[in-house]
Amino acid sequence: MSDTTIPVPGSVSGHAPSAPNAGAIAACRVLLNDSIARIAADSARIFADWEPEIAREEFRTGAENLAFYLAARQYDLTSLQSSLSVLGLSSLGRAESHLRQSLAAVSATLDGLSGLPARWPDPSELDAGLAQITRDQELFFGDYPGAHNTRIMVTVPPQGATDAGFVDELVASGASCFRINCAHDGPEAWAAMIANIRASAAKAKRHCPVLMDIAGPKCRIESIDQPGTRLFRGDQFRLMTRPGRKHDRMPSITITFPDIVTRLQTGLQVWIDDGKIGARVVDIIDGGAVLEVTVASDKGKKLKLEKGINFPAIDLEIDHLTPADLAVLPFVATHADIVGCSFVQRPDDIRGLTAALQQHRGEKPPQPLLLKIETALAVRNLPRLIVQAGSHQPVAVMIARGDLAMEVGAERLSEAQEEILWLCEAAHIPVVWATQVLETLLKTGAPSRAEVTDAAMGQRAECIMLNKGPYICETIRFLAGILRRMDRHQFKKTARLSALTSWRGPQPL
Repeated sequence: MSDTTIPVPGSVSGHAPSAPNAGAIAACRVLLNDSIARIAADSARIFADWEPEIAREEFRTGAENLAFYLAARQYDLTSLQSSLSVLGLSSLGRAESHLRQSLAAVSATLDGLSGLPARWPDPSELDAGLAQITRDQELFFGDYPGAHNTRIMVTVPPQGATDAGFVDELVASGASCFRINCAHDGPEAWAAMIANIRASAAKAKRHCPVLMDIAGPKCRIESIDQPGTRLFRGDQFRLMTRPGRKHDRMPSITITFPDIVTRLQTGLQVWIDDGKIGARVVDIIDGGAVLEVTVASDKGKKLKLEKGINFPAIDLEIDHLTPADLAVLPFVATHADIVGCSFVQRPDDIRGLTAALQQHRGEKPPQPLLLKIETALAVRNLPRLIVQAGSHQPVAVMIARGDLAMEVGAERLSEAQEEILWLCEAAHIPVVWATQVLETLLKTGAPSRAEVTDAAMGQRAECIMLNKGPYICETIRFLAGILRRMDRHQFKKTARLSALTSWRGPQPL
């Protein structure tokens, strides 16, 4: 046998393989048809609830596929997958953007194997979802011709307002879109950043959208009665609704949303400063609660003003737009290409933000929205959030893994980010992979091995976001190299069988 000959499964000594077992085919057809019938009925009920909201016809196909995908994933389909795999058919493991069509294709193949008339879906029906994702990828995240599929978003530092050459270098290094964090700087600096970005993109003959990220209602430490307190495991501190007089050595803090304190119960977990401090409620007291530190480094960790604080077990009933957000909306509505929605949790949050922006838009159409998924409630509501936003303007999703890890738990984060990727592909919308990507390289100039692997995993999203750091240009180029390599081997969940380069020629023992 030559090196290039591929044996036919089931063949022996050149004889033709035996025909598939007719009983196995029939049983698989029954299982498949029953599954299709159940899924179709369930998805029709889901979509019926959504349809009155849909005002954008280009979103309808994605919404229909999302409803079908959600209906299918309510069931355990592993037995069906096994039955299909035994017959050499698709196990449906990469069908997020076209699940209905994939089931129809498999059904047609089983019909053909059974000697019945078979009708396969048009190939264009299977490609439509990914084509829509690709169009919106360029709308949201710009272009980077001839390089890699996944785009690179860069958070603009203050230098971007004063140094046009620095922005030129970011674009030349491979940045394709730019994020302005509205929690920092102000309109004068933002206007200068945008002007430099537009000029750099024009010189490079590139489309580089500007995302303005509205800060949203992030809960933070507002006061500390003993500034600089370093906490160790086993230490206790008070979380109070309002500042009070210092009574003993136990430190007390207040937060920006004091009503949350009144909802605390013993046993609840609290996270501070992106998980650097973990604590559990051990007692409810007049005007607050006592917490005991359960997670901290051996050197301890200081309590600091403005650090975020997360309450994973509590669905925060707080207004989505803060007074500070409302103050920046006139600028955002008239300057941003994309609006980032931080801490969006409910469809009403999207309605309120869209209406507030439109007050300053005049006759202009609604701006595309990037939904930042940062809480457990947002994960649970994600289909409704996508439909609410996508029904009226282009929409994309950011997996904001910092706060999300605190909300769903570090152990659950990996599963949650995969599920978000799948759900967004089913809805035909693009995704950003965000938070601390190549952070060590950004800050120190040398990447960690774990970060390189994380960046490679991010290639399955349509965009990867980088934060600020002194080695930003080097990091962009490093990430672009990873993405070029991974594009040869992976697209979404599909492995590409490109030629391997690590082993060439015969491999003698």
